[in-house]
Amino acid sequence: MSNENTLDLHYVHQSFQRSLKEDDDVVVEAYIDGYNELVKFLNLIGSVFSFVSSDVKSKIKVMEKHRDGEDAVYYDSFKKMMKYEKETNLHEKSGFVSGSRTMLRLHRGLDFIRLFLKRLGDSEDTVNTCTECQNAYNSTLAEFHPWYIRKAATLAMHALPNRPDLLKKIFGSEDSLTAALAILPQTLSSCDEVYNRVQQLYTDFDFHGLP
Repeated sequence: MSNENTLDLHYVHQSFQRSLKEDDDVVVEAYIDGYNELVKFLNLIGSVFSFVSSDVKSKIKVMEKHRDGEDAVYYDSFKKMMKYEKETNLHEKSGFVSGSRTMLRLHRGLDFIRLFLKRLGDSEDTVNTCTECQNAYNSTLAEFHPWYIRKAATLAMHALPNRPDLLKKIFGSEDSLTAALAILPQTLSSCDEVYNRVQQLYTDFDFHGLP
């Protein structure tokens, strides 16, 4: 894994590839490995998304408890977890922290991260990073946030540096940046595959509306 100050896309790619199970399932541990690396992206682009990354950390702690608990056998993949919680009605039990609900929050965050990374990768150096970030946010996470968070996030995006400076902040040296941009398409393809599988599972189990 890379150091805390840069984002290792190769590691994200490998983790998400490892997470792909059978034709339609995703392994929770490998997903979290990749996600933990991606969260650095949120920290590196500035305080604008610190509220998301701190939320992610608490969600990952919840999943670690599930994976160390007495029902751990049901929490090694998304499909198994959702099937277990659906069949036992655990997702509706008061006082129970549902793994499916917890991972839904991470799933929504992944949608934003992959979209903003894609826009950054595809754009010219002259692009307005604030506009790109706002567009990515508005079409993903924004619909799940109350208006005061949306307002604060949208305002904070004005502090984003230009594309060359932002990429340098995320990936470090020129060599690292060149390597990162080379593997970005593969990494995004892995992100898409994982996202689409998880999205389909939430649809199959009718869990998109978990409060």
